[in-house]
Amino acid sequence: MIKSRPPQKTVHESHIGTRVSRAILRSLLAGSLLLVGMDLPAQENGSHSGTTPRPYPDRIKWWADARFGMFIHWGPVSLTGQEISWSRQNTNPKVRGNGPIPAEVYDNLYKEFNPTQFDAEEWLRVAQRAGMGYFVFTAKHCDGFLFWPSETSDYNIAHTPFQRDVLAELSEAADKIGLKTGWYFSPPDWKDPDFRTERNDLFVERMQNQLREIMTDYGTIDLVWFDYDGGEPLYDSENTYQMVKSLQPQIIMNNRLDLGMASNHTMQSPHADYYTPEQQVAPYDDQVPWEACMTLSSSNAWAYGGPTDGVKPLDECLEMLVNCAGGDGNLLLNVGPTAEGEIPPEQVKRLEEIGAWMDKYGESIRGTRGGPFKPADYGVSTRKGNIIYLHIRDWDAEILRLPSIPAKVTGNRILSGGAAQVRQTTEGIEIEVAEDLRTTPYTTVALELDTDAIGIPSQDVENPALLTANATAASSNIHFEQPEYAPDMAIDGNPETRWATDPGVTEAWLEVDFGNPRRFSRVTIKQAFPELNRIKRYSIETFENGEWVQRYLGQSIGAQATARFEPVTAQIIRLNILESADGPTISEFQVFAGEIE
Repeated sequence: MIKSRPPQKTVHESHIGTRVSRAILRSLLAGSLLLVGMDLPAQENGSHSGTTPRPYPDRIKWWADARFGMFIHWGPVSLTGQEISWSRQNTNPKVRGNGPIPAEVYDNLYKEFNPTQFDAEEWLRVAQRAGMGYFVFTAKHCDGFLFWPSETSDYNIAHTPFQRDVLAELSEAADKIGLKTGWYFSPPDWKDPDFRTERNDLFVERMQNQLREIMTDYGTIDLVWFDYDGGEPLYDSENTYQMVKSLQPQIIMNNRLDLGMASNHTMQSPHADYYTPEQQVAPYDDQVPWEACMTLSSSNAWAYGGPTDGVKPLDECLEMLVNCAGGDGNLLLNVGPTAEGEIPPEQVKRLEEIGAWMDKYGESIRGTRGGPFKPADYGVSTRKGNIIYLHIRDWDAEILRLPSIPAKVTGNRILSGGAAQVRQTTEGIEIEVAEDLRTTPYTTVALELDTDAIGIPSQDVENPALLTANATAASSNIHFEQPEYAPDMAIDGNPETRWATDPGVTEAWLEVDFGNPRRFSRVTIKQAFPELNRIKRYSIETFENGEWVQRYLGQSIGAQATARFEPVTAQIIRLNILESADGPTISEFQVFAGEIE
């Protein structure tokens, strides 16, 4: 995935990414390829209110019904605890990776790679216990290391002390326990001396032969996950797609083989089946299939991040899963095994906790479509058969009000036990759940209808009043005093703009003045470049009687954080960043009224 660069600051930002403009990054994350290969008419991705979900082709229905898969990033680099491929020093001027490990060191790690604790069946049973229906394994990442005994290169698993064919063991284990098999394959190869040179045709021949090997030697391959690095896509794409399709006629392919520096969400591909937002949930889209790839690691690492790397909180993981399903997409959640061949125990524990949640609530995720109530501050909805599942996150008022639908609600149940009070009129639907029946991070209510829920057009849901829309902002620091990074950029309602601070800043504050006292109890913060995980500790404070009063104390913000506190009436609120790894930058700071007007 392409990642962008903070102003005046050179950083390593992603396993898949490079550094391009923020506009390109935003358009890629928010958009999709047009999937002509699915026999869909050309259209803008996404869904406007009034549309119904486009049926999935039979070939990809298993994938869509699963809604949840395991991404596995692994390689000899796990010996170092640093990021896969991106930690390798650059040896090719046509690629953008340039990490701290000298190439002669990185490229020889495979000689020490001996993961004797690797157990393919145990890995996949972890995925199965988590409620996942498929896995995608890094058969080849951008560093060029091959996890099978290839005839195209000696830089492969057969030439390690381990020697075992990892792809063979994974595919056999998947067949045994009933998971679908996917190979991640990076067409970019930063180690190959012919890549993006005048000899690129020799590279392409090797690359296609590598694909041919992994498509013919391991039985049925259900999915191939191509990647890209932001450079020119010189992969003979047309013939590469056709070759894969001829070898595995039912295979599903993502959209990244065609992506390059100029890629955006209007780019068309005649072969891809779905698009792939990275580290971010896509906007609601029930017309073109999509899958968000996100990491379990608290530092957003893809490969093993070392013994001090943690995992994301359970609630955050569940929000990723539920938000993907509610947006009508999949979640591909990544793990990074150790050099010994084990998924770190803290990651296994978190996946088992997700699995315990799926045991109770999985019916509201698997086999569903998003909607008909589109994601909003209340939460999300999913649907299948004659049931709408409401995943209610926020209770800004005791009653949740939803738009009217052309169906009658005939009954309801709360999946954790009990029932809600539901009132339906021509104006809409009102949901009320007793406080002792609410659960975190979501209260899931199943509404039973007198008709098929899939045929109900999608509906926008009104959010609480946004108090920051007409406010003014001030801050302790502005990035080199440039107006395009001024504090009002965080409250202008435009996610493309942001408030930014100088490099090296570790503490900062952003103040918002509503102009007159307003009542509120919830704040949403969106951090620009969440993959950098800069902000470590922050507080939400209000100015009252001449002093600042702390209302909320939070930890890492990630892509988005919501702070809830007892309702308060105040004119000025402050985001006080108490600890940041580097100059913090905020794309949106939103304060909502306590109730929907």
